[in-house]
Amino acid sequence: MPPGGGGPMKECEYSQISTHSSSPMESPHKKKRTPRRKWEVFPGRNKFYCDGRIMMARQTGVFYLTVFLIIVTSGLFFAFDCPYLAVNITPAVPVIGGILFFFVMGTLLRTSFSDPGVLPRATPDEAADLERQIGNTEDVANGSSSGGYRPPPRTKEVTINGQLVKLKYCFTCKIFRPPRASHCSLCDNCVDRFDHHCPWVGNCVGKRNYRFFYMFILSLSFLTVFIFAFVITHIILRSQEAGFLNALKDSPASVLEAVVCFFSVWSIVGLSGFHTYLISSNQTTNEDIKGSWSSKRGKENYNPYSYGNICTNCCAALCGPLPPSVIDRRGFIQPDSQQSTAPSNGVTMYGATLSQSNMCDQDQCIQSTKFVLQAATTPLLQTEPS
Repeated sequence: MPPGGGGPMKECEYSQISTHSSSPMESPHKKKRTPRRKWEVFPGRNKFYCDGRIMMARQTGVFYLTVFLIIVTSGLFFAFDCPYLAVNITPAVPVIGGILFFFVMGTLLRTSFSDPGVLPRATPDEAADLERQIGNTEDVANGSSSGGYRPPPRTKEVTINGQLVKLKYCFTCKIFRPPRASHCSLCDNCVDRFDHHCPWVGNCVGKRNYRFFYMFILSLSFLTVFIFAFVITHIILRSQEAGFLNALKDSPASVLEAVVCFFSVWSIVGLSGFHTYLISSNQTTNEDIKGSWSSKRGKENYNPYSYGNICTNCCAALCGPLPPSVIDRRGFIQPDSQQSTAPSNGVTMYGATLSQSNMCDQDQCIQSTKFVLQAATTPLLQTEPS
């Protein structure tokens, strides 16, 4: 050791000094960007809650009215009718009513809060490729197309169980929709096996939530009939004891329940019967309204999706496997794909960066549709013998 004993210590201290010279434009405390989820930049008109776990349409006012009517009517029944009915008839009345009420609310929330089967939009590369293939019909009509290029039609034809089915092109989502899919104008999404948009549940009804919608309206029919029948029974029993007018004065809530149930039971039961018919024939509301498989279109026109048996059609609709969601709304947006270019002046810097950042976010939110559409159509296509 050299005299003084400070040589090795100084060398150790000097070796720990970083020689990296930081740029004056770099901030010593670099701010980390919080990763965003794909539902935050979802291109459709939807509302998301609970970090993307709950997905609904934007127009939810009628949905809250549905919840209010069910809870208030059932609450009045349990508060003013069930105590009398449990003593004078059987304690099973409030028990059965409670089971029906919780089943109705569970299926309603399951229908309203879930992804109905939204199809992802095409990525920019896929959209550009399809647009190039389709072309501009006005240019072709004016003879301005080079090389004699002729754009293909905006529909594709596939054979499903011997029936010719057309796949339509969606100009909003930039995809050829799979069979039975349709674009909802309210939610601005293509929905697989689209049935209809129901404002009463605040969501579209499609492939992933149709069974819960059917169980909701069916159980709501039973609950409405159940409440209406026992409210009338309650009024009759009280009228036998103290007269009809006194019975109405003693339980005014029963009168309100009877009026609400009387005016709603017809539409609810009728809707349940209509969807029972659709399930038994394996149709959707959209197909039935359009008459897609009506014999009026031709003698050879038939429903290629029907199994030819009522029980099989019902089991396929209510007991079949539930397909997973294909939009990955809770996935994270990868920060490495967000590239920004330096603007020419300071005025346009914020707008250019923000616009390009949003474009990158939405590009990641839109998943590739190639394998999604292939998976949706391939099991249905019938291979013709060679």
